[in-house]
Amino acid sequence: MTALLIMLAAIAILFLGYVFYGRWLSKQWGIDPTRKTPAKETPDGVDYVEAKPAVLMGHHFSSIAGAGPINGPIQAAVFGWVPVFLWCVLGGIFFGGLQDYGSLFASVRNGGKSIGEIIKKSMGKTAKKLFIIFALLVLILVIASFVNVVAGTFLTADDAVKSAGSLFTTSPDGNQSTAMISVMFIILAVVYGIITNKFGMKTLPATIIGIAAIVGIVVLGLNVGIVASRTAWIVIIGVYIAVASLIPVWIMLQPRDYLSSFLLYGMMLIAIVGIIFSAFTGKTRGVEFNLPAFTGWKQSIGTMFPALFITVACGACSGFHSLIASGTSSKQLDNEKHARAIGYGSMLIESALGIISLIAIGMVSSSFLKNDGGAWSFAGSPASAFGAGIAIMFGNAGTTVNTTISALLTLAVSVFALTSLDSATRLSRFMFSELFLKEGEKTWKDAKGVRKVLANPLFGTAFMVIIGCVLGGYKLSAIWSLFGSANQLLAGIALLAVAAWLGQAGKNNKMFFIPMVFMLAATLTQLVLTIIKQGKIVFAPGADWGNWFQLLFALAMAALAVILVVEGVKTFKKQVSKKSA
Repeated sequence: MTALLIMLAAIAILFLGYVFYGRWLSKQWGIDPTRKTPAKETPDGVDYVEAKPAVLMGHHFSSIAGAGPINGPIQAAVFGWVPVFLWCVLGGIFFGGLQDYGSLFASVRNGGKSIGEIIKKSMGKTAKKLFIIFALLVLILVIASFVNVVAGTFLTADDAVKSAGSLFTTSPDGNQSTAMISVMFIILAVVYGIITNKFGMKTLPATIIGIAAIVGIVVLGLNVGIVASRTAWIVIIGVYIAVASLIPVWIMLQPRDYLSSFLLYGMMLIAIVGIIFSAFTGKTRGVEFNLPAFTGWKQSIGTMFPALFITVACGACSGFHSLIASGTSSKQLDNEKHARAIGYGSMLIESALGIISLIAIGMVSSSFLKNDGGAWSFAGSPASAFGAGIAIMFGNAGTTVNTTISALLTLAVSVFALTSLDSATRLSRFMFSELFLKEGEKTWKDAKGVRKVLANPLFGTAFMVIIGCVLGGYKLSAIWSLFGSANQLLAGIALLAVAAWLGQAGKNNKMFFIPMVFMLAATLTQLVLTIIKQGKIVFAPGADWGNWFQLLFALAMAALAVILVVEGVKTFKKQVSKKSA
């Protein structure tokens, strides 16, 4: 019953936040349904493509979700369920939702341009360049982290690959099934994009056909799997995301993310049904939510401040969301009145997913959480813990049902990591080109000399994908620990950027200051701790590349962030002086 009460409380609070706080934000900023959006004003058939609200909601939600709201809350559960619950709910409403909605609105009002361009208008050219470099560093970590996650969900052991003698198997394990379904899902998305955009099929019948096709490929994948090694999958994923980022959004991005959102909705529905079922039958079957409310201030991942707020990440607030909102979603929004549902609403749904993840680990905490003399630690894969936690709620539903549920949940994690990869690579292309363009140069074709080569979409895409995939081939722990800090630091800078722009535009920006200061304080503290820790390791015997990588990356991120914060403070001071003059 505890799990059900946690879920109901979270849904109620998040709903109230959407209705009242979200509506208040819309009024403060002056959302205007009669104003033309960039997708209507400057359509180009590639990136600026008007999308129906449901389709854009699917793209945005799928892209921001990734594996974050599952990985983060589960790993942060070492602090107990109350701290994670409070941060997911309150953080989603007042921090993450504010950042996502504000970034989308600011970008829409600036021609669908990135946060970098928005910073340029309020803080200057230098600040814009520094932000783009910072964002590209974060995107490298995003690509590396999610390539690692996806390859892990597709992986077949090397000895099994050698003995298989074939690309396909009719006795697939969970990973091989996930790989087959994911590949078929990509093909389905392309077909969906063609029939809806080139043949004019309406959204409703196309959606019904699409969902039926999803069921079909899931059944196929559960019976036929793909056998390939980790290295092979990393190469395949790299090629895929490079191609997906270069082709028009209507071919892959829009349809894939829209269809994949139904997997996430379905996954959440399965989880909710399981929670309700377990609430009334759990004790009789020995299934209970047994995660402590609070375990203590200091645990294996660090002290609650800043570790909790870094680890939960996407379940409450994520800087990557600001890049999606201002990079792809703002270029597809058909009307400003839909910005609240897409920008703010998607974040709150993600917070709800974070709560579901928390409940899942609570059901299987004895298997994944270890208490060593009062110090709690997480052991195992968050995706496995999530799947096991949801599946166990159905108890005696049967081995086939539980296996199918577990496979579907693993698939959902993989699919959303892939959607984040698609979007992250496309964003990398935009921002890499932007870095080398001068004032007045609209595209790479306008650039001169070596800048024309560097700003070419093919060069930027190849550069980011190759580095991301190389890093993605190493241990996830060496990447993920930095990803959390970099991602949350980006959130603080995005909050600063939107606040500066709103101030310049004469709109209320006061709601940004507390979230901005808090996120910057938490993430800079974490980076300083990382620098101290890795600094001690690299000057001792036995240091490896991962230690040097984390040290140098953390130093670069901290330095860039401090410079941007100083520029932001100068901007706010000028705005205050201008008002008082």
